[in-house]
Amino acid sequence: MIAYRQPLPAHRTLLLGLVGTLAFFGIWTGLSASGLVLRLFLPSPLEVMERFVVLLTTPFAGGTLVAHVASSLQRFLSGYLLAAIVGIPLGLMMGWSRLLDDIVTPIFDALRFIAPIAWVPFAALWFGTGIGGPLLIIFAGAFPPCLINAYRGARYVDPNLMEAAAMLGTPGRRVIAEVMLPAALPSIVAGLRISAGLGWQSLVGAELIVASTGVGFMMVQAQGAVSTTTVMVGMIAIGLIGVAIDVGLRLIEARIRRHLGQA
Repeated sequence: MIAYRQPLPAHRTLLLGLVGTLAFFGIWTGLSASGLVLRLFLPSPLEVMERFVVLLTTPFAGGTLVAHVASSLQRFLSGYLLAAIVGIPLGLMMGWSRLLDDIVTPIFDALRFIAPIAWVPFAALWFGTGIGGPLLIIFAGAFPPCLINAYRGARYVDPNLMEAAAMLGTPGRRVIAEVMLPAALPSIVAGLRISAGLGWQSLVGAELIVASTGVGFMMVQAQGAVSTTTVMVGMIAIGLIGVAIDVGLRLIEARIRRHLGQA
């Protein structure tokens, strides 16, 4: 028999999260103060936070932390939106048309298993340090979940709805827009959440190699200057932005599910 874990009360979940966070920072502070690791390579949390505040107004590697974050977000949104604009309609059409599904699936299955970071050499050769290189890498990471979840959502639409629309003589594009898309929407939004996480991770990998601005670029420059605090500030910024993106998409997903009566 499988034992299912009961959800904990909200206050207890919050308390346990706080305990884990305090334990993490306590261990970090203890290691930094113990001398087991050189402070140059493991600064204390306080030193990192002080550096974080300094970088908000003091330029490093050509810009402040805010400027580098803005540059990263611009690249991310460009690649992410392109992946959604291409992937969602293509996934829905593949779910609608067996012919298109048979044509696209073999190529897509071969390409989607290539890690986004593997596109870095091509991005560097084709685009240099311009926006095209990171855009390609973000697209490579964000595109597959958009297409897959749109396709799955389309395939699991109630056949009775599709048959009713066909009997009424509804044109194919209206069936996709007015029947298939609303029914597949929860799956599409779930795919957008996964896509955002993969796209953001891919962006940082791209900026480590094929960018001249952004949080990843700032971290590479900090590594060369042996500024561990700056590297850790970059990591914190990446994590905070990733959490903010995911929370925003979670709220959108929950709202859509409530609207569709699936909450």
